[in-house]
Amino acid sequence: MPGAVFRQAVQDATGITWEEWVATLKQAVDSSWSHEHMKEHICEQFQVSDEWGEWLTVMYGQLLGRIPVGVTKDAGVQISVRKTIKVEQEKVWDYLTSPQGLPLWIGDVSEFRLQKGYEFKSKEGICGKLTVVLPFRKLRMKWKLPEWEKPSRLQLYLLPTDSGKTTIAIHQEMLDDVYVRELMRRFWADKLEQIKNYLEGRNE
Repeated sequence: MPGAVFRQAVQDATGITWEEWVATLKQAVDSSWSHEHMKEHICEQFQVSDEWGEWLTVMYGQLLGRIPVGVTKDAGVQISVRKTIKVEQEKVWDYLTSPQGLPLWIGDVSEFRLQKGYEFKSKEGICGKLTVVLPFRKLRMKWKLPEWEKPSRLQLYLLPTDSGKTTIAIHQEMLDDVYVRELMRRFWADKLEQIKNYLEGRNE
């Protein structure tokens, strides 16, 4: 079922609660329709944007038993994002775990210890707990935004290449729903671009 973030977003965007949408769509669409047919009908009949027509179709489709991209039985809703940058593995690690790099993905914290079991909470409300720490290679943790009902499972990998570059791979599991999955895809893509620009700019 959709989480609190999606429920609030759909009500803000359309003025209609998710529960009201479900009741309406049960009457307005045929469960045998294709995704494209359903989305077109929703957009035309209810005058919603293309983006919200897509989200309503995806979310309602799940109630019909359709499984969207990014949903697995074991890990729930998940996302993977990666980027290769022209900087050595050790320098990337040092930046990500430094007072300059931590604000990008955790926020403003007065302290951050690289040890298993360490719990953190930033001034922005991002909180979590480190569960695996492999220096220069991997961090695994519980990670939660303040507006989320429950934490996700976040893993950051640093993968060295033969040419001296480093691939930063981010994998996040146990997200509320595919709407939050897309929000996090955009979030991490933006953060990786910022990391790339900063570190490659300093490395020139």
